[in-house]
Amino acid sequence: MRPSILQLYPVVALVVLAGATLWLERITRDDDGAVRTEQRRAPDFIAEQTRLVSFGADGQQRYELLADRITNYPLSGITTLDRPRLRYDSEGRELRITAQSGEIHEGGSEVLLSGDVRVHRAATVGSPAMSFASETLKVWPDDERAETSDPVILTQGKTTAHAGGLKSDNIFGTLDLLDGVTVLMPRTSRTQP
Repeated sequence: MRPSILQLYPVVALVVLAGATLWLERITRDDDGAVRTEQRRAPDFIAEQTRLVSFGADGQQRYELLADRITNYPLSGITTLDRPRLRYDSEGRELRITAQSGEIHEGGSEVLLSGDVRVHRAATVGSPAMSFASETLKVWPDDERAETSDPVILTQGKTTAHAGGLKSDNIFGTLDLLDGVTVLMPRTSRTQP
């Protein structure tokens, strides 16, 4: 006796359902999951010997950021910098900040510099040059603020100060030395009237 189509219908339906399940499982399985995750962690752009310039509302250049290499990671929102150099020129007084590496956070509003951070502000009439060194420095370039909680050595003229950290506004217009500050000032000779 031959089975009728009505008797085979449940078997055919189960075979089609099993086939559809296998097909659906294969197209949704992420065989390349590790590759896709790595692609999301991979940089979306790398630039060599780069110069980024910020301008104020008046069209004047506020600062420039140079780096040997800039790498942007879209998944983390972080842009890394190799040998960053940040330069301000305010009313003819130049300030330069250099480091071994850096990271740009918060859409560019915050720059974390690290590794042999050096700062130098040029001398002006009546004010000697100022420089300091630290291992890290967080800079908010648009706000013209900077700070570090790492030890710093600051030199201005013949005076040297050691501190556990610093905070600055208007990029060293005001400067607060923090935690265990010691200052070495040269003796001045006293003259008798």
